[in-house]
Amino acid sequence: MKDILFTHSYFLRFDAKQWALGQPYAPLGTLYAASLMRENGYQVAVFDTMFAKSAEEVMPALDEHQPQFFVIYDDGFNYLTKMCLTNMREAAFKMIKLAKERGCTVLVSSSDSTDQYVNYLNQGADIIMLGEAEYTLLETIAAIKQGKEIGQVHGIAFKKNNEIIKTSRRSVIKDLDSLPLPAWDIIDIAPYKSSWTKSVGYFSMNIGTTRGCPFKCNWCAKPIYGNRYNSRSPQNVITELKMLKENYEYDHIWFCDDIFGLKPGWVHEFADLTVKENLHLKFKIQSRADLLLQENNIEDLARAGCDNIWIGAESGSQKILDAMDKGITIDQISKAAGLLKKHGIKPSFFIQFGYPGETWEDIQSTIDMINRLLPYSIGVSVSYPLPGTVFHERVLSELKEKTNWTDSDELQLMFKNTYQPAFYKQLHRYVQHNYRKHLAMEQLKKMLRGSVRISKTAARKVLSLLYYMPVVALDHYKLNKLEQTRG
Repeated sequence: MKDILFTHSYFLRFDAKQWALGQPYAPLGTLYAASLMRENGYQVAVFDTMFAKSAEEVMPALDEHQPQFFVIYDDGFNYLTKMCLTNMREAAFKMIKLAKERGCTVLVSSSDSTDQYVNYLNQGADIIMLGEAEYTLLETIAAIKQGKEIGQVHGIAFKKNNEIIKTSRRSVIKDLDSLPLPAWDIIDIAPYKSSWTKSVGYFSMNIGTTRGCPFKCNWCAKPIYGNRYNSRSPQNVITELKMLKENYEYDHIWFCDDIFGLKPGWVHEFADLTVKENLHLKFKIQSRADLLLQENNIEDLARAGCDNIWIGAESGSQKILDAMDKGITIDQISKAAGLLKKHGIKPSFFIQFGYPGETWEDIQSTIDMINRLLPYSIGVSVSYPLPGTVFHERVLSELKEKTNWTDSDELQLMFKNTYQPAFYKQLHRYVQHNYRKHLAMEQLKKMLRGSVRISKTAARKVLSLLYYMPVVALDHYKLNKLEQTRG
């Protein structure tokens, strides 16, 4: 028997796009919570839903461990768990029911449950932990075990006499080094490694070095860590990197922070330590164009082993960036992309279409920016109204029955905008194909200039022009037809 059985509600198979991609990351938030509870004397186990086919697969784990507490603790570091996908929510509801049937006390911590705590309580959960929840979980379970009143615990919602009680918000953890390292040893890493190796030929693992983001992009929800920004020390991060390398032999690291290395001097110290410890890292991060241009961040990141940086470029229209309260300029995006390439780091762009007020001219500006800067990769989406954001409040009256995507590839525009939803689906196809056409054209130019070595890979990329040129022409024709139909 175990005191606590942990799980999470992200089922990779329920998200067809991500399943086909085959690049899963372990539920880091879950492993942090399990580690803290284990450090405090609790017997813990984890049922990892990442590769499960259905919520019912949790039943053998429930029957084997017979836990007093069943904890659904989602990974607050992964953007996929912030999107409140209906497939995952329904799976969470099913697991709640299965655990309650077996007499468990059910606690839930996730972005969705923080936003929808009433819904989760009505589905049978006993306690919803709101926001950052490691110490909330520790205090709540200790109170229950000791027969104390849980209403004194900060950061929870629960039912009492058919009334929903919500306690005061818990302060975020400032000293992240005080947390034990995630309990990597209690999940099976083998299927993660196998999936990565099969998909791309190397194995990537995830590490969080910070929590929160102080910037105020008005479409970005922060239900778990809020607008605060707290950081682990570089030495603490190095300790985890060395442990993971020794035990799991990763080839690559994704630092899954919303914003990596914002604290002044942090990146420089981290780079010094990676060189001193002879780590030979290869990693990717998420950052901002303006932040990258500060201090010697790009040089230090290159020195530390960074090979790919995802920038929230979002739009090639300054009007749209300003409407988003993004706080960056097109010029900063251009300069950052150029400097990254100069230092051997691949710039990748997050692009967002469909923000309220966006016109065809704004869309064309974004396409032109992509074609001009030619990032290493692009992630294209449409504006998604996350609860708790200024953007969500603006479009709330237009959200009807559909308020969530079923999976991450649905790309359904859920509010009234300049164009119909079908336009944005076609726009997504056009932008991706057009981007690949321009990459192939750039490769051809380099070959003609003699600036790249002719290889099978380079030749294949150039020959892809034969495919993309007619496809892009057809995509553009369809897009123009839809552009004539306003939303």
